[in-house]
Amino acid sequence: MDPIRIPIEDVLDLHTFRPRDIPDLLNTYFSECIKEGIFSVRVIHGKGKGIQKRQVHQILDNHSLVSHYSDAPPEAGGWGATLVTLARKT
Repeated sequence: MDPIRIPIEDVLDLHTFRPRDIPDLLNTYFSECIKEGIFSVRVIHGKGKGIQKRQVHQILDNHSLVSHYSDAPPEAGGWGATLVTLARKT
């Protein structure tokens, strides 16, 4: 099966991805964002029971490309999305 190509933008909606694919997806997506000069990404994980959010935050806690993350403000998804600041390598 050929890989699915998704546009590299400052928003990544995880609703269409399987939970087991999210760690690799985030790693690849963040790398591509940095190549494109995108250093702030809104990751939409949904509100639900918070399971997906916890998984995303666990990945972000130790991710070498992430310098900071926080819940999105209400107008950008609130607790259903996370704003991620990617590290600028110097």
